[in-house]
This record gives sequence, C-alpha cells and structure tokens, in this order.
Amino acid sequence: MAIAEIDRHWERVINTMNEALLIISKDGRILSVNRSFEEMTGYSSKEVSGQPCTLLACQACEMAINNQGDEWCKLFESGQPEMRRCHCTIKKRDGTFVPAMKNASVLKDDDGTIIGAVETLTDLSVIDRLDRKVQVLSRQLDENSGFGGIVGVSDQMKAVFDIIEKAAQSDAPIIIFGESGTGKELVARSIHDCGKRRNGPYVQLNCAALNEALLESELFGHIKGSFTGAFRDRAGRFEIADGGDLFLDEIGDIPLSIQIKLLRVLETRQFERVGENRPVSVDVRIITATNRNLLELIDQKQFREDLYFRINVIPIHLPPVRDRRSDIPLLVNTFISRLELRTGKQIRGLTRDALDCFMNYRWPGNVREIKSALEYAFIIADKDTIDIDHLPPQMLAPSIPPVTMSGHGFSKNENSERQQLIEALSASGSNQSQAARLLGINRVTVWNRMRKYGINLKREIQG
Repeated sequence: MAIAEIDRHWERVINTMNEALLIISKDGRILSVNRSFEEMTGYSSKEVSGQPCTLLACQACEMAINNQGDEWCKLFESGQPEMRRCHCTIKKRDGTFVPAMKNASVLKDDDGTIIGAVETLTDLSVIDRLDRKVQVLSRQLDENSGFGGIVGVSDQMKAVFDIIEKAAQSDAPIIIFGESGTGKELVARSIHDCGKRRNGPYVQLNCAALNEALLESELFGHIKGSFTGAFRDRAGRFEIADGGDLFLDEIGDIPLSIQIKLLRVLETRQFERVGENRPVSVDVRIITATNRNLLELIDQKQFREDLYFRINVIPIHLPPVRDRRSDIPLLVNTFISRLELRTGKQIRGLTRDALDCFMNYRWPGNVREIKSALEYAFIIADKDTIDIDHLPPQMLAPSIPPVTMSGHGFSKNENSERQQLIEALSASGSNQSQAARLLGINRVTVWNRMRKYGINLKREIQG
C-alpha cells in the first residue's frame, strides 16, 4: 500500500484505536480527536474542536503548566523529554472523573520546530476499581475487628467473644439475649462454626414467623395425609439438624402447646412427627435467641418456667450499640468497606459532623440500623465523603428531650431555646459536644440551632 493511500485512510485508522487520541496545537488548543476520545469523555469532536486542552482538568497537566516561562506547558520547553507518560484523571463532559494513563509527545515539522503535541489516553476505570477492591479486602483481612463476622473491639464484645469460644465446645443449650439488630443470628452461626458440631448441619428457624400448626410441622415434620395439604412425608428441622445445631430465633414467641413438646425433645432427645406415633431419636444441640424478657413472660403465664431453665444453661447477653459506642467507628468503617465492594461507589468515610452524629444517636435498631443508615447515605451522597445532610432524617432529630440541669438553670420554662443554647455554650467553654450533653440533645442539634438562630458565639458571650 502506497504512502499516499495510507494517508487517505488515516482518519479511519485512528478511529479503530481503543485509546483516546487528541492532537493539540502549540498554544494548547484541541485540533482533532478520535472516536474513542468521544466515547471516553462524552464530548463530541465538534464540542472540543478549538477548545483549550485544560477543558479536561487533568491534574498532571496542571502540574505541567508553566505560568512563568515563555512556554505555557513544560512539554514544549527546550531540554525537556519529548515524550511523557503519567497516571492522571480526566474530567468528562458530565463532570465526573475517569482515571487514565496518558502518553504525550511533541510534534515537530521537517525543520525540527515544535508545532504541537499528540496525546493518547487509556481508560483505567476497571483496573482502578479492581485495585480498590484489593485494597479494601486486604484492609479487612488485616483488621482485627471482630469474631466470626461480628464486629467489635470493646470490652463488652471481647467478653461476648470469650463466652462464644467456650460455649461452642459444649453440647449444652445456649440462649442469646439481645435487642433487635444486635447480631444474635451471627452469634449463633459463630457458635456452630467454631464448635465441635461444625461438620454437622446448621439449621435455623424464626419461631415468630409461623402460626402454631405450621410451627409444629416445621419443627417435627409430618407424614402424608396428617392434615389438609400434607401431600407427602416431610422431615422437620430437628430431623434435618441431626448431628448438628438447631437455632430457634424468637423463642419467646413459641405457643405454650409447642413449648411442651419442645421441652420433651430437650429432655428425651426424641420427638414424633405430626400424624405419627413412632418416636424419632436425634442428636441436636439447641441454640435459642430472644429480644423479649422471658421472666416477665413467665409471670404472665406465657412462657413455661421449666422450659426457661432447660434452655437457659449458657446465656449470652449481647449489649446494645448505645452501651458500646467505642465500636461505632469500627462498625461504620466495616460497613462502608462492604458497601464500596457491593456498589462500586467510592466513599472514603464520614465528615467529623457526620461521625459525631453517629456517636450521639441512640441507635434503637442497633447494628442493623447503622447498616441501613449507611446504605441510605451511599444512595444520597453525591461526593466521596458522607456528611450530615446525607444521613436519614431520624438521625438529625433530637434523640433526648431537653432537661433541666442543676447549677445552670437550662429549663425550657425559664429561658427561650436560643438563650438556653447560649448559656450552655458559655458554660461549656464553646464546646458544642459538652453543650449538647448539658442540654440533653445531640451535637448535630446544637449545630442546627446555632445556624437557625444565627448565633455567633464570640459575639453573644461578649454581649
């Protein structure tokens, strides 16, 4: 093929390139781009033609721009390498940034005079995401952040981990007490995974999700024709869990009639399928959990006392999040890392105000609510840091009503809300967190009220 013929097909040649290509004049104007450039940046050839190359907001170019010398860019200075290669980020038409590998080289005429430059850009988005995933996974492996997937380094959680390890080596029944969202299912699974029965089955059942008839069938199984809809024999959870562990969640919601049968299984290790009189023997260790006060249920005749003592051999009490606030930053970082991997969205962390909000909030939903709050923030956040305006509305409302504090007279009846806040800030030496504690509200509420009332603390205190 002759050179002249190649020249005629040159535009088609550069449009087959996977890399974005642009030709720049010596004064920094974009002269030509290929199709890959259009796909990578979102700009059309017409939109960028004649525009300054700084349109792409490349940080490597920003460092190369020379505001003092004769040449506006170091690439064109004499004595500089005629080719440069760097890792940079390029601003797309929609305002987002894409990581790229840039190769830049000067163009010269026949006399050796520099007349412009040519650049190629390789999209590194996929590689960058993979690198971030490797970093997050490595960080998770390096962190000594918990036990069996349960996150916590507080003294309360260390005590829980110690009990789990010891209880796992026993065949005695275990009961896990804790509020909703504290991680009772994770504890049950950890007991199985590090226990003597880890090679056996692990079966779980939420006792609150079924009515009495279905619960009996789920636990003990049934034979064909034992009731309407029983078209075949079916093994129950006890039978399936033979040789392993059976986790019964929400044990406090089991009807009294089922409690009697459950007690019999625990005492004799035998049960009968629904519709059958032949006993079935099993070797199953029972793990139960509840967020209810079983002693109160016993007083109310809703729970059998003998069953309570039979399942309450090894109790494990999970503390609510409000009683282990030192674990909150670790929980936040752990869930952010997991959400980054799942969503691909790059969130670096929380601002100081957002973290203070997490630390001061009461967390009635415990760990589950922390996870939900961060999932909400990941959707709302439009930058790489989560701020307070990205948090769920309930986190920004006062969690504790204002109270009268002895010695300062911060009473809602005695002073206006604005004056109360000024007095609390003055008494705390302008410390917003301390003022929040004095008023019985969280730090974010203090910040919101300062903005609401236009409080300039220095001016107000001097006045």
